[in-house]
Amino acid sequence: MNKTIGVIGGGAWGTAMAHALAKPGNKVTIWALEQDVCDSINNEHENKRFLPGYPLSENVKCSTNLQEVASDKEFLIFASPSLYLAKTAAQLKDVESIKNGDTCIGVLTKGFIPSENGPRLVLEELESALPEWYKGCCVYIAGPSHAEEVAMGKITGLIAASENPKNSIKMRELLREGGLVAFSSFDVVGVQICAAAKNVIACIFGCIDAIAETSDMFGDNTESLVLAAGLNEIQTLGFAMGATHAETFTSISGVGDLDVTCRSKFGRNRRFGHDIINNNILAPFKDLDDLIARISEIGYLPEGAVACKYVHQIAEQKNLKLPLCNGLYKILNKEIEPLDFLKEVLK
Repeated sequence: MNKTIGVIGGGAWGTAMAHALAKPGNKVTIWALEQDVCDSINNEHENKRFLPGYPLSENVKCSTNLQEVASDKEFLIFASPSLYLAKTAAQLKDVESIKNGDTCIGVLTKGFIPSENGPRLVLEELESALPEWYKGCCVYIAGPSHAEEVAMGKITGLIAASENPKNSIKMRELLREGGLVAFSSFDVVGVQICAAAKNVIACIFGCIDAIAETSDMFGDNTESLVLAAGLNEIQTLGFAMGATHAETFTSISGVGDLDVTCRSKFGRNRRFGHDIINNNILAPFKDLDDLIARISEIGYLPEGAVACKYVHQIAEQKNLKLPLCNGLYKILNKEIEPLDFLKEVLK
């Protein structure tokens, strides 16, 4: 039986997920802020602003009416930026199907969310903005999944993580209907840490990749060294934050997502690392806070630059040794030159 699904966020990843879930016949409606996004999806079956060149299923519709998109849906998937996640979710508290806990809710958003008590994880932020029904019941969806390849129908693996086993399985089965290879997990902290911190490592990876183009100092061996060291830092951070399963970090949500983020041509964080070296992209910014405040000037969103700030805060609070993550923080904060740091850390 076909399902009704809402996707909150009309960016590339939300659009690609909507397309995948619509292909088997499910009715999927995207909420987008931008009228032009809705017009191109509804009239031309393409998101020309955020996912140009990829035709969408005719079962995908789009609306700028948030409550309408969220109402009477069996599944609701948030794909909005982390900074706006709680504000967006709070607007849905009075939607009848959500107020009654009838809708299974998932989230694709990656990263950390600032609060007075330090960085928060995405699920904690989302569930605090929703009715009490959803405490411990939302599903975090992650894995090695570039939007472009999902939109093309390429085989893609995802993890559906929730403290609620029933909801984890429900979301897993929905994803499988969309042609995705999906698995359940109950390690909601570990999966979220993997999804956020891998972007930090990918920025460093991009720096090394760029230097290797003109220097014989770095090569494939160096990149594999950084990949392994980065995974170790992600695991250290994950366990310090409350991750429960070591296998999370050796699964697709750990090493799988890290590998594709570092190596893929679609990776924005790898591209950012390249641009740090090849295009001196940090020159206009005085420090990391200035970069984050003006990040739209870059022209694309390197999530690792934002996540780096919060990883650094957590590492200081918990006295963690994370040399790669700390190095990127110093690079973005204009405390050290990239090549100087890389020569030092890779001795």
